[in-house]
Amino acid sequence: MSEQMTNDEAAQADAATEAAAGADDAGETGAARPSKVERLEHEGDIAADYLEELLDIADLDGDLDMDVEGDRASVQIGGADLSLLVGRNGEVLEALQELTRLAVFRETGERSRLMLDVGGHRAEQRTRLVALAEKSIAQVKESGESLSLEPMSAFERKVVHDAVAAAGLTSESDGAEPKRHVVILPA
Repeated sequence: MSEQMTNDEAAQADAATEAAAGADDAGETGAARPSKVERLEHEGDIAADYLEELLDIADLDGDLDMDVEGDRASVQIGGADLSLLVGRNGEVLEALQELTRLAVFRETGERSRLMLDVGGHRAEQRTRLVALAEKSIAQVKESGESLSLEPMSAFERKVVHDAVAAAGLTSESDGAEPKRHVVILPA
């Protein structure tokens, strides 16, 4: 029996040696994993292909622009009236973003944090939310009391949290969807 263990140990050692050699070979041939920016650019390409197909099916004209913003891929669709792709309060845009993320996941096997904007809707929304956050921050600083904002989507809450953090205060999300909201805390 001890001889069998010795053979098993030898087999494990051989496997470990082969794995290490394989890792060395991968490094020598340049088969290393792509950089984060390259992976995000690839996500953007997959998303753009998916969205281009969708626009063709829906017979809508739109110009696609891909970028990498921070730690996520970003795709903007611009062009003539694309309000159908935004929907009331951005509901269609949110659904389209999730479908696009699923398309990226199907191709890459990795969860995507891709951000989609249609007709500048999210950019306008971000500007409005930053102004709301700044006004609310001033109110909290003046009163010294916490302030609860109206319910918001995850995107909207993230914009507000970022603005609050930039102003040197803290915030937290409270409640359950669809009534989840931001609470700005005094210093």
